Amino acid sequence: MISAIVTAPPYAPFLHEVAAHPIVSGLRLNTVMPLREGPTEALERLSKFGQPLWVDLKGRQLRVVGAAIPPYTEICISHPIHVQTPVDAFLSDGNEIARIAAVDGDRLILEDGPRRLIGPGESINIVHPSLEIDGTLTETDRAYLAAMRAAGLTKVMLSYVERPSDASEVKSLLPDAEIVLKIESQRGLSFARTHKSAHGRLMAARGDLYVEVLRPHRIIPALRDILAADPQAIVASRLFNSLAYQPVPSSADIGDAAFLLSLGYRTFMLGDDICFKRESVLAALNLLEALAREFDY
Repeated sequence: MISAIVTAPPYAPFLHEVAAHPIVSGLRLNTVMPLREGPTEALERLSKFGQPLWVDLKGRQLRVVGAAIPPYTEICISHPIHVQTPVDAFLSDGNEIARIAAVDGDRLILEDGPRRLIGPGESINIVHPSLEIDGTLTETDRAYLAAMRAAGLTKVMLSYVERPSDASEVKSLLPDAEIVLKIESQRGLSFARTHKSAHGRLMAARGDLYVEVLRPHRIIPALRDILAADPQAIVASRLFNSLAYQPVPSSADIGDAAFLLSLGYRTFMLGDDICFKRESVLAALNLLEALAREFDY
């Protein structure tokens, strides 16, 4: 039996159809999405669809908070960091590279980078062993946890988990939290191999993990290791992305999902790109359901 957790744009008019799909087992709120009135209003709205609501906190995931256009410029990010410079950073799911000349807390001075606006909310990956990130939960994360506690909600996803204290910090603010731990880095993989599911259910969050493993083919043993650490692990990101741009899925997307099923993954999370439109998200759910039937799941 397979199931899917679907990213829910807070004001999408088609969420009742998504929630009613036979393989849907929950909705996910990506907390970087803009809201009209803040966390409480969004939680109330998305809790009405009869599916468990997962609130995806960003944790130590590095995100841009100030816009800039390279070359030689600076951007501000979500956390102060320490890293040896110069060093490369990756944007756009690893498709673009920016060269960081110097770091001052949460300020990155870019020597070079993509010739476009780097805007607020973009994730940025710095894949270097010297990287240290100050702090874990953001102020937005804390605001959501407070709103969840008031609303009696308990299901949390936490990005970039790398140590047991990450889960402990969430539970200090939401004691009854049921946490899905998103594995998205080399240190996260080490955490998963060591602690398995002792601190929460694991998720292979392939979007950032694909960039962080450094060599693309290393995503395969990473996926196997996460599933070995937690047979109930969820797999997420980069699923059926072609449907965001065309009505017919690519052969590569079909093969990718089939491979994940053959590995043993049974719970899938659909990410932002294909969930913004009714046609693409329902097509993805129908395709996943059909593929599972081919495997007799």
